[in-house]
Amino acid sequence: MITVTNFQKHVLLIFCVSEHRDMKSMFRQVFLHWLLCSCTTQVSYQDENLVWLRNGASISLKEGNTEGRSSVCITPVIQADNGATFTCYLSKNSSLRDSITLNVTYGPQLSGSEEITVEKEEALVLQCDIWANPPVQSVSWTFNNTNVDLEATGLLETTDGFNTKLSNGRAVKSLHEGTYECSAIHAIYGRHTKTFYVTVTEKTFKFPLFPMIAGLVVVFLTILLAIIARCQRIMKCLKKFAVLF
Repeated sequence: MITVTNFQKHVLLIFCVSEHRDMKSMFRQVFLHWLLCSCTTQVSYQDENLVWLRNGASISLKEGNTEGRSSVCITPVIQADNGATFTCYLSKNSSLRDSITLNVTYGPQLSGSEEITVEKEEALVLQCDIWANPPVQSVSWTFNNTNVDLEATGLLETTDGFNTKLSNGRAVKSLHEGTYECSAIHAIYGRHTKTFYVTVTEKTFKFPLFPMIAGLVVVFLTILLAIIARCQRIMKCLKKFAVLF
């Protein structure tokens, strides 16, 4: 969903259309995959060239799309377009201009399921993306189809508007293994959920591979240096023995 806001309507006028309807009035909201915005001039300026900007940066226009009437197409309209300001002005008089700002609305990217395996006494972290425009109205977590009991499970819930998270520094099989679901309610796009299937396994011994390799290298070099030193002594003795005979 998108809202287009017109700022000025003097010599120039920007109006936008989508695959659904015209968007000439302020705060007209529509669902769309593309948006075509056109800039027109009054009759007395129809021979003038037009320039488009997006957030102050020049937009490259094809030949024939600059004189008297000019258009830009945004396709597809994505989250990154939210807050983008498109400005059209006369190339010979930049003070004669019109602008629109896009307000792209979208729900949280929250769906599907994920399998999580964590070892006993390791940290357990479950996270859901709830970023939306406008922000979600509410966020909740369930564990095995009931509301999460934070006190009983020792879980910590944190929500910052971008993500909601459940975490515990030491996973316990009897407390934390099971099915979790995070839900976010959005005023426009309704309820979105994601499911986590958590399995807590026994703690496994982690062989310290890199420290062991480093230790073996040190031992090998020590032995090698000792052998070299011993060989040097043997060579000296052989030389002395050869001189005597």
